[in-house]
Amino acid sequence: MNTPATVLLSVLPTAAGWAVHVWWLRGCLNTARRDPLTGLRTRDGFTRRATALLKDPRAVVVLADVDKFKHINDTYGHAAGDALLKATAERLAHYVGRAGVAGRLGGDEFAAVLIDDQGTAADLLAVLHGVLARPVADQDPAVRTTVSLGWVRAADFPAEDLSGLLRRADEAMYAAKQARAGTRRAGLGWLFATVTGRRAGRTGARTDAPAVGVAA
Repeated sequence: MNTPATVLLSVLPTAAGWAVHVWWLRGCLNTARRDPLTGLRTRDGFTRRATALLKDPRAVVVLADVDKFKHINDTYGHAAGDALLKATAERLAHYVGRAGVAGRLGGDEFAAVLIDDQGTAADLLAVLHGVLARPVADQDPAVRTTVSLGWVRAADFPAEDLSGLLRRADEAMYAAKQARAGTRRAGLGWLFATVTGRRAGRTGARTDAPAVGVAA
Protein backbone atom coordinates (compact mmCIF):
# COMPACT_ATOMS: atom_id res chain seq x y z
CA MET A 1 0.00 0.00 0.00
CA ASN A 2 1.39 3.36 -1.05
CA THR A 3 1.82 6.00 1.59
CA PRO A 4 2.48 9.70 0.97
CA ALA A 5 6.10 9.11 1.94
CA THR A 6 6.63 6.27 -0.53
CA VAL A 7 4.91 8.23 -3.31
CA LEU A 8 7.16 11.22 -2.61
CA LEU A 9 10.27 9.03 -2.66
CA SER A 10 9.21 7.52 -5.99
CA VAL A 11 8.87 10.90 -7.72
CA LEU A 12 12.00 12.50 -6.25
CA PRO A 13 14.40 10.95 -8.81
CA THR A 14 12.21 12.17 -11.67
CA ALA A 15 11.92 15.66 -10.21
CA ALA A 16 15.67 15.84 -9.59
CA GLY A 17 16.37 14.64 -13.11
CA TRP A 18 14.06 17.26 -14.57
CA ALA A 19 15.68 20.02 -12.46
CA VAL A 20 19.12 18.98 -13.75
CA HIS A 21 17.78 18.95 -17.30
CA VAL A 22 16.33 22.46 -16.94
CA TRP A 23 19.62 23.68 -15.45
CA TRP A 24 21.49 22.13 -18.39
CA LEU A 25 19.14 23.73 -20.93
CA ARG A 26 19.59 27.15 -19.33
CA GLY A 27 23.34 26.69 -19.48
CA CYS A 28 23.16 25.81 -23.17
CA LEU A 29 20.99 28.85 -23.85
CA ASN A 30 23.35 31.18 -22.00
CA THR A 31 26.29 29.71 -23.91
CA ALA A 32 24.49 30.20 -27.22
CA ARG A 33 23.98 33.86 -26.37
CA ARG A 34 27.70 34.41 -25.74
CA ASP A 35 30.26 35.00 -28.45
CA PRO A 36 32.87 32.21 -28.11
CA LEU A 37 35.80 34.49 -28.99
CA THR A 38 35.12 37.56 -26.85
CA GLY A 39 32.66 36.32 -24.24
CA LEU A 40 30.30 39.19 -25.03
CA ARG A 41 26.64 38.62 -25.73
CA THR A 42 25.73 37.72 -29.28
CA ARG A 43 23.13 39.73 -31.19
CA ASP A 44 20.20 37.82 -29.68
CA GLY A 45 21.43 38.07 -26.10
CA PHE A 46 22.40 41.70 -26.55
CA THR A 47 19.01 42.59 -28.04
CA ARG A 48 17.12 41.12 -25.10
CA ARG A 49 19.12 42.95 -22.46
CA ALA A 50 19.45 46.19 -24.42
CA THR A 51 15.70 46.38 -25.08
CA ALA A 52 15.05 46.19 -21.34
CA LEU A 53 17.64 48.90 -20.63
CA LEU A 54 16.04 51.28 -23.10
CA LYS A 55 13.15 51.73 -20.68
CA ASP A 56 15.55 53.93 -18.72
CA PRO A 57 15.56 57.50 -20.14
CA ARG A 58 19.26 57.76 -19.30
CA ALA A 59 20.14 54.99 -21.76
CA VAL A 60 22.75 55.66 -24.44
CA VAL A 61 23.20 53.36 -27.45
CA VAL A 62 26.71 52.97 -28.85
CA LEU A 63 27.95 51.32 -32.02
CA ALA A 64 31.68 50.60 -32.35
CA ASP A 65 33.59 49.48 -35.42
CA VAL A 66 37.30 48.58 -35.52
CA ASP A 67 39.14 50.68 -38.11
CA LYS A 68 41.18 48.88 -40.78
CA PHE A 69 40.57 45.49 -39.18
CA LYS A 70 41.07 43.64 -42.47
CA HIS A 71 44.53 45.21 -42.73
CA ILE A 72 45.44 43.84 -39.28
CA ASN A 73 44.31 40.34 -40.29
CA ASP A 74 46.06 40.46 -43.65
CA THR A 75 49.30 41.89 -42.27
CA TYR A 76 49.73 40.19 -38.90
CA GLY A 77 47.46 37.15 -39.17
CA HIS A 78 44.13 36.10 -37.71
CA ALA A 79 45.59 35.35 -34.27
CA ALA A 80 46.57 39.01 -33.96
CA GLY A 81 43.15 40.05 -35.20
CA ASP A 82 41.45 37.81 -32.64
CA ALA A 83 43.60 39.28 -29.85
CA LEU A 84 42.56 42.76 -30.94
CA LEU A 85 38.87 41.81 -30.91
CA LYS A 86 39.20 40.27 -27.43
CA ALA A 87 40.90 43.38 -26.08
CA THR A 88 38.27 45.64 -27.65
CA ALA A 89 35.49 43.56 -26.13
CA GLU A 90 37.07 43.55 -22.67
CA ARG A 91 37.67 47.30 -22.66
CA LEU A 92 34.17 48.07 -23.96
CA ALA A 93 32.52 45.82 -21.37
CA HIS A 94 34.58 47.43 -18.59
CA TYR A 95 33.50 50.94 -19.51
CA VAL A 96 29.85 49.97 -19.97
CA GLY A 97 29.81 48.43 -16.50
CA ARG A 98 27.36 46.04 -14.90
CA ALA A 99 24.48 48.46 -15.26
CA GLY A 100 24.78 48.33 -19.06
CA VAL A 101 25.39 45.69 -21.70
CA ALA A 102 27.90 45.13 -24.49
CA GLY A 103 27.62 42.73 -27.40
CA ARG A 104 29.42 41.62 -30.51
CA LEU A 105 27.09 41.96 -33.47
CA GLY A 106 29.50 40.21 -35.82
CA GLY A 107 32.97 40.58 -37.29
CA ASP A 108 34.60 43.72 -35.91
CA GLU A 109 31.31 45.42 -35.01
CA PHE A 110 30.26 45.88 -31.39
CA ALA A 111 27.29 47.53 -29.73
CA ALA A 112 26.55 48.67 -26.21
CA VAL A 113 23.89 50.31 -24.11
CA LEU A 114 25.09 52.24 -21.08
CA ILE A 115 23.23 54.14 -18.41
CA ASP A 116 24.49 57.73 -18.31
CA ASP A 117 23.90 58.72 -14.69
CA GLN A 118 25.82 61.98 -14.82
CA GLY A 119 25.02 63.16 -18.35
CA THR A 120 28.68 62.76 -19.31
CA ALA A 121 28.40 60.18 -22.10
CA ALA A 122 30.37 62.35 -24.53
CA ASP A 123 33.32 62.62 -22.14
CA LEU A 124 33.15 58.93 -21.23
CA LEU A 125 33.16 57.83 -24.86
CA ALA A 126 36.01 60.20 -25.70
CA VAL A 127 38.07 58.50 -22.99
CA LEU A 128 36.94 55.07 -24.17
CA HIS A 129 38.04 55.91 -27.71
CA GLY A 130 41.55 56.54 -26.41
CA VAL A 131 41.55 53.34 -24.35
CA LEU A 132 40.44 51.26 -27.33
CA ALA A 133 43.38 52.58 -29.35
CA ARG A 134 45.99 51.28 -26.90
CA PRO A 135 48.28 48.41 -27.98
CA VAL A 136 47.14 44.93 -27.01
CA ALA A 137 49.02 43.38 -24.08
CA ASP A 138 51.54 40.66 -25.00
CA GLN A 139 51.19 41.50 -28.69
CA ASP A 140 53.45 43.28 -31.16
CA PRO A 141 52.98 47.02 -30.42
CA ALA A 142 52.43 47.49 -34.15
CA VAL A 143 49.20 45.51 -33.88
CA ARG A 144 47.02 48.44 -32.98
CA THR A 145 44.24 50.47 -34.52
CA THR A 146 41.47 52.86 -33.55
CA VAL A 147 37.79 52.17 -33.06
CA SER A 148 35.17 54.54 -34.44
CA LEU A 149 32.21 55.16 -32.12
CA GLY A 150 28.74 56.44 -32.93
CA TRP A 151 26.24 57.06 -30.19
CA VAL A 152 22.73 58.29 -29.54
CA ARG A 153 20.67 59.13 -26.48
CA ALA A 154 17.47 57.10 -26.34
CA ALA A 155 15.68 60.12 -24.84
CA ASP A 156 16.34 62.12 -28.03
CA PHE A 157 14.22 59.66 -30.03
CA PRO A 158 11.53 58.31 -27.67
CA ALA A 159 9.58 56.75 -30.54
CA GLU A 160 12.56 54.67 -31.74
CA ASP A 161 13.12 51.04 -30.76
CA LEU A 162 16.54 49.42 -30.43
CA SER A 163 16.80 48.79 -34.17
CA GLY A 164 16.14 52.43 -34.98
CA LEU A 165 18.59 53.69 -32.37
CA LEU A 166 21.30 51.32 -33.60
CA ARG A 167 20.68 52.58 -37.10
CA ARG A 168 21.22 56.17 -35.98
CA ALA A 169 24.33 55.19 -34.01
CA ASP A 170 25.57 53.31 -37.07
CA GLU A 171 25.29 56.39 -39.28
CA ALA A 172 27.01 58.52 -36.63
CA MET A 173 29.78 55.92 -36.41
CA TYR A 174 30.23 55.97 -40.17
CA ALA A 175 30.46 59.77 -40.14
CA ALA A 176 33.07 59.60 -37.37
CA LYS A 177 35.05 57.03 -39.35
CA GLN A 178 34.94 59.10 -42.55
CA ALA A 179 36.00 62.25 -40.70
CA ARG A 180 38.52 60.37 -38.53
CA ALA A 181 36.80 62.06 -35.62
CA GLY A 182 36.84 59.08 -33.28
CA THR A 183 33.35 59.56 -31.85
CA ARG A 184 30.19 61.25 -33.05
CA ARG A 185 26.75 61.72 -31.59
CA ALA A 186 23.76 61.04 -33.80
CA GLY A 187 22.09 64.28 -34.81
CA LEU A 188 18.42 65.00 -35.17
CA GLY A 189 16.88 64.77 -38.60
CA TRP A 190 18.06 62.77 -41.57
CA LEU A 191 18.46 59.03 -41.96
CA PHE A 192 19.08 56.92 -45.04
CA ALA A 193 16.15 54.64 -45.78
CA THR A 194 16.84 50.89 -45.92
CA VAL A 195 14.69 47.80 -45.71
CA THR A 196 16.53 46.37 -42.71
CA GLY A 197 17.68 49.49 -40.94
CA ARG A 198 21.20 49.33 -42.28
CA ARG A 199 23.19 52.24 -43.64
CA ALA A 200 23.98 52.11 -47.35
CA GLY A 201 27.09 50.01 -47.91
CA ARG A 202 26.50 47.81 -44.84
CA THR A 203 25.45 44.19 -45.04
CA GLY A 204 21.72 43.95 -45.64
CA ALA A 205 21.23 47.50 -46.87
CA ARG A 206 19.53 48.43 -50.11
CA THR A 207 21.76 49.99 -52.72
CA ASP A 208 18.94 51.98 -54.30
CA ALA A 209 17.52 53.50 -51.10
CA PRO A 210 16.81 57.24 -51.26
CA ALA A 211 17.51 59.57 -48.35
CA VAL A 212 14.40 60.43 -46.37
CA GLY A 213 13.76 62.94 -43.62
CA VAL A 214 12.86 61.65 -40.18
CA ALA A 215 11.24 63.95 -37.70
CA ALA A 216 13.04 64.37 -34.42
